[in-house]
Amino acid sequence: MRIVIDTNVVVSGIFFGGLPNELLRLVIKKEIFATVSNEIIDEYYKTFSYLLNSKKYKPKEDITLNSVIEKMKIIFPASKVEICRDPDDDKFIACAIDGKCKYIVSGDKDLLELKSFKNVEIVTVREFMNELSEF
Repeated sequence: MRIVIDTNVVVSGIFFGGLPNELLRLVIKKEIFATVSNEIIDEYYKTFSYLLNSKKYKPKEDITLNSVIEKMKIIFPASKVEICRDPDDDKFIACAIDGKCKYIVSGDKDLLELKSFKNVEIVTVREFMNELSEF
């Protein structure tokens, strides 16, 4: 099963744990196949750096951003998508479409509001983990 993971889920898993951390562990173990684009990777690093430099948050020591990204398949989306209320979120949908993903896992209200686009379902981490447990 292929997925795209939104930035908020990745940084939540690294800094705060919980279900996002469990999802990242599945990616690292290659039990989940995650797809990413360079544009999304840039956003991961910018958000990670912002939180780290704020000195309010400290990443958990069990997972690093690099260890997650190196287990993801990097693609170069060609699709142009203009569907999201926040145009910055369109890159996740383009990556999911061109990466032939079934899900985008997100905590972003703008993305979640769409529920689906083409053949891609947009779900929370909890919804995805529940779906996964049914397999």
